[in-house]
Amino acid sequence: MKIKSLFLVSVVVALMSCNEQNTTTTDSDSTEIGTITDSSIALFDGQSLKGWHGYNKTGEISNWKVIDGALVCMGAAPDAHGGDIVTDNNYSNFELSWEWKVDTGSNSGVMYHVVEDTAYEAPYQTGPEYQVIDDVTFPQKLEGWQMTGADYAMTVANEKKHLKPVGEWNSSKIIFNNGHVEHWLNGEKIVEFEAWTDEWNKKVAEGKWKDYPGYGKAKTGKIALQDHGNKAYFRNIRIVELGG
Repeated sequence: MKIKSLFLVSVVVALMSCNEQNTTTTDSDSTEIGTITDSSIALFDGQSLKGWHGYNKTGEISNWKVIDGALVCMGAAPDAHGGDIVTDNNYSNFELSWEWKVDTGSNSGVMYHVVEDTAYEAPYQTGPEYQVIDDVTFPQKLEGWQMTGADYAMTVANEKKHLKPVGEWNSSKIIFNNGHVEHWLNGEKIVEFEAWTDEWNKKVAEGKWKDYPGYGKAKTGKIALQDHGNKAYFRNIRIVELGG
């Protein structure tokens, strides 16, 4: 009887231990999946322009199309005015990621903290820009601050930058966290700086943005995609809002 009782006790303990392990694994998996799902938001559904509108405009967007799951700028704007689209929502601290490619000679960009107001003609007048451009065969000579991945007209990309050939998909990311800014390209951090510092203010006051008093001042605003008169392709646009 003692041997049988001991055997039964061992079986019960083993079953309870197994059940506890299964429960722990399930809870862990569920929490991990839930965290990923809840923190990342798709800004583009791959099928429509839902969640976007023309800057300072209402009504149908005609110069951007959804083609093969990508949000495509058709390059209808004659210059850097009039063709940009912005998110319906505003964002403050965030991690924004997306994939993109351009045609030969194309120029575009991604901006953030964009202020939508008729006092401004275009998003670039208020929103800092992650430059997207054909570095290699653009028809004009480019300075470092004009090239892909740069904080346009402010901070050039570093030596870790690796840009894929025209027509191939690149992956990019902007992190903005209480003034700390990072630009990533194809898995490498290529730009890092602090906004609103004395050094940053000096760059604004002495450079391209000296004539744009609203540039970079907002701490919340819209995400913008630029129509600079060329074709550009965007997909898998996602954002994670950060605390603070």
